[in-house]
Amino acid sequence: MHGTTGLYHFAVLVPTRLELAQSLRRFVDTTTPMQGFADHGVSEALYLADPDGNGIEVYRDRPKSEWPTVDGRLQMGTAPLDVEGLLEELGDHPDPWAGLASHTRIGHVHLHVSHLPDAEQFYVQALGFDLMQRYGHVALFVSAGGYHHHVGLNTWIGEGAPPPPHGAIGLRHFVLRLPAASALDEVAGRLRDASIAVESLGRGLLVRDPSDNAILLTAE
Repeated sequence: MHGTTGLYHFAVLVPTRLELAQSLRRFVDTTTPMQGFADHGVSEALYLADPDGNGIEVYRDRPKSEWPTVDGRLQMGTAPLDVEGLLEELGDHPDPWAGLASHTRIGHVHLHVSHLPDAEQFYVQALGFDLMQRYGHVALFVSAGGYHHHVGLNTWIGEGAPPPPHGAIGLRHFVLRLPAASALDEVAGRLRDASIAVESLGRGLLVRDPSDNAILLTAE
């Protein structure tokens, strides 16, 4: 919902540059409105939205050895996407659309938040993510295991933005899957030590960040 915290976009990670090119061709063939294209250094991305206005990124990662760094620190950016070069990947692959590749997954989630310091405290100190990059004073990116980001956080709609009203179109919750039950227990302990409410939900734990974005924590 415009003007509130919540979903900025969810990002669908395709396995290869060819699959990204095939996705772009499918969007062209179906006259799907696009919101933008970007080269982030670590990845190449297509942007669109569903009919309800929920943001969607479809992207492919570059090999980690090619990720841009300065003094050992990750430096994601936003540059124009080489759309023609991307479509050249289709040269020897005229096959009709057969759907997303089997190894496609959700690569990251990007959220609107009210205050970055509060968000950083929650995602880094309480949940245990690593801070990968700050983008000025308006965005930051966190991850686990050295990935460029599993969660993006920004205040681009304004510092102090309110949460959306109950029942608004948008994010209900997103899932963070931890590698083991012991890791889930460890995170739950840190949340309780920080006096952050944790609710049991099925085989997982539901928690809300300081901007009221809901996360379901589960274990493999």
